[in-house]
Amino acid sequence: MKSWWKNPLPWLAALLGLYLLAPLAALIGELASASWTGPGMEATWRALGVSAAAATVSSLLIALGGVPLGYMLARGRARWLDWLGLLVQLPLALPPLASGILLLFLVGPYSLIGRLTGGILTDSFAGVVLAQTFVAAPFLIVAARSAFAAVDPAVEAVAATLGHRPWGRWRRFVLPLAWPGIRAGLLLAWVRAFGEFGATAVVAYHPYTLPVLTWVQFGSLGLPATIPLVLLALVAALAFLALIQLLPADRATTRATPRATGTADPFQPLLEIGAAAATAAVPQGDDHLLSFALHRQLNGFRLDLAHSAQHRHLALLGPSGAGKSVTLRLLAGIDQADDGFVHLGDDDWTSRPAELRSVGYVPQDYGLFEHLTVWENLTAGASAQPSLARYWLNRLGLAGLERRRPRELSGGQRQRVALGRALARAPQLLLLDEPLSALDAPVRRDLRLQLRELQRELRMATVIVTHDPTEAALLAEEVLVLDNGQLLQAGPVGEVFTHPRNARVAYLLGLRNVRRGRIAAPGTIQAGGVVLAAPAAARFSPGEVVNWWIRPERVIIRPPGDPMSLPTHVLDVYPAGDATELELAVGGGELRLTARLAAGAPGSDLAPGAPCGVTLPPEAIEVLDPPRITDPPGLCRFAALDGEECG
Repeated sequence: MKSWWKNPLPWLAALLGLYLLAPLAALIGELASASWTGPGMEATWRALGVSAAAATVSSLLIALGGVPLGYMLARGRARWLDWLGLLVQLPLALPPLASGILLLFLVGPYSLIGRLTGGILTDSFAGVVLAQTFVAAPFLIVAARSAFAAVDPAVEAVAATLGHRPWGRWRRFVLPLAWPGIRAGLLLAWVRAFGEFGATAVVAYHPYTLPVLTWVQFGSLGLPATIPLVLLALVAALAFLALIQLLPADRATTRATPRATGTADPFQPLLEIGAAAATAAVPQGDDHLLSFALHRQLNGFRLDLAHSAQHRHLALLGPSGAGKSVTLRLLAGIDQADDGFVHLGDDDWTSRPAELRSVGYVPQDYGLFEHLTVWENLTAGASAQPSLARYWLNRLGLAGLERRRPRELSGGQRQRVALGRALARAPQLLLLDEPLSALDAPVRRDLRLQLRELQRELRMATVIVTHDPTEAALLAEEVLVLDNGQLLQAGPVGEVFTHPRNARVAYLLGLRNVRRGRIAAPGTIQAGGVVLAAPAAARFSPGEVVNWWIRPERVIIRPPGDPMSLPTHVLDVYPAGDATELELAVGGGELRLTARLAAGAPGSDLAPGAPCGVTLPPEAIEVLDPPRITDPPGLCRFAALDGEECG
């Protein structure tokens, strides 16, 4: 048995719980001495009604302004909003009497507002409401702000690309997701308003609220006379708490979820219509291509990117912080560029908001509407077609999951729901932001192939953001390599991967064997103590420093002592799928390269430390642009030049 002092949490919780419940038990022991009849009971019931009614009106007023204010504080970026968020919480820190006095300065009989209204805002039901609203509003504002801050901003971005205008996005998606937190804030605000004494006594001593009457009875008749009032307050508060608990926490807008009955599929006509619509809705002309120029300043980051696509499927490739996701949001219309344009074929989208652009958008974390079912997510678009939704439900392997919520799905299923939701509107442009990065390798491989198949099927223009060169090569016909908001190179996938413009591009493409050397003579490179024939180096002058590379597949392994090869020894050997990779020290060991050999190829059975020979075909050596300060650090580590320090 564990010693109780090793985990103090349970008994600390029990102590506070006991302290909070003990006064209730003490009250029960005093019920026998309470007086439940007489003229005082009429005033008690009247005071209870005033408190409950005023608290309800106050809560409605607080909700009317507090929910939007909480949203503004959660989403706003302006510095003054931080100060506003601090100031609206002041009633929490002020003594209630001080709050009442502040209100008198505003609405008291001698204030400007008081004179204009004839003093009806004090010593009246309106005064009770004003006092309760002032002291209770911060409870809802703080709760609403936290609730809205917890809602993923991607939800609003996705809702915009689904065709919903700002009010519809907030009402249908953001508010339901924040509702549990808002509901808790409303509960606190009502209970706080119902029990308010200090501010109410200053602003509106009459009509009596239950707290004020309790104080009057206690001062004139003593403790026993207050028992009925305290008990009524407890019952009213408990009843309200119970009512709140019974209200539904999930305010989902339910749409009819399709049911299949019997052995035949009753939705086969919908599937046939959807299959036809999925193809017909996509522009089929080869001229329906994307072109854009985007310029955006974000704090210390600047994006300058322009491109006219020659193919339908583009990939934005680059490291984190390169500007890939920013570019995608600008293309979608979620954010607005400082300058530039976006054209899809002959359509000018530059000034269109996101809801008027025909885009399907899948953010990094998918942006699913957690309060909706799979079917409701698929049909959440303003112009979503049920036939298309049913088609994609089946096409993406989601049949049978219609009634599940996103939290009940696996990562791959969530990704397919997000993709199906985007496609159910038959968009002209599909934007995918790192859609597979969070998935396990087998799931990622399967979904890559599925996306590639969908691209062939739809011939829809697509832009995929990725930092994975393999993904870019598989899912794109054209690749744009970005770094620090700038376009380093763009072109067909085969061209960019085969002929990277410089070492930075090669590094971002994940290319191996990028090394540094010096031109020894026209058409030759000296690197790591060896001289290599490289016709591609003929355009450089002797003595000039260059970056060069060779594919691991083009490194040829020969027997040791082969007169046509460079003496080499093996540093390491490791499997690479259906191939074997060898880490090699060439020549005197200063030049290190990787060779990739097919299973069973000569040299694939070598062990670490074994000698061998290496041949580097001259035509296989690519020479890149001269070195620059943006080259990857440590590029020369395995091919150092005389007098050069490597990072």
